[in-house]
Amino acid sequence: MEQVKQGDWVQVHYKGRLLDGQVFDQSDGRPPLEFQVGGGQVIRGFEQGVLGMTSGETKTITIAEEDGYGPRRTDMVMQVDLSDFPPGVEPEIGQQLRLQREDGFMFMVTVMSISDTKATMDANHPLAGKDLIFDIQIVGISLEPTMEYSCSGCHHDEISDCQSHSCCEDACCHPNSENE
Repeated sequence: MEQVKQGDWVQVHYKGRLLDGQVFDQSDGRPPLEFQVGGGQVIRGFEQGVLGMTSGETKTITIAEEDGYGPRRTDMVMQVDLSDFPPGVEPEIGQQLRLQREDGFMFMVTVMSISDTKATMDANHPLAGKDLIFDIQIVGISLEPTMEYSCSGCHHDEISDCQSHSCCEDACCHPNSENE
């Protein structure tokens, strides 16, 4: 049987959970996740975990934080004056906001706390600093992508550019509906 190797396009179903068993994401009810092994479109540990698997094979992998979303970084926690928020935007604890730097780069932050004058926001990925467990099933292996993608709603020109950026979540890089 053909084994997954660098450069292959793979289609996988997965369930991701934390060490305490809490499920944070899964492909149930959606088309399989498709990515090119070595393309940097998924976290390194996930990519390494599928290497050598065969079509139809299922396995469970544990990904250490450094091969997942990295350690939590204190330099990615910032305080913003409430007066700097646009009119009508009132931050709430736990709310996720999309911010744009002066150079145009978009990124997500989570509101951690609010005082009378400032909001503390965290730009770390919500899974940063956590070890992850994935149940993976290889659905297919191919030399080319099998799905057509639409890329709209973000600032990237290529699917491969935006699949690796959290700023594009829910805005693009989804399989076209006729292929679902």
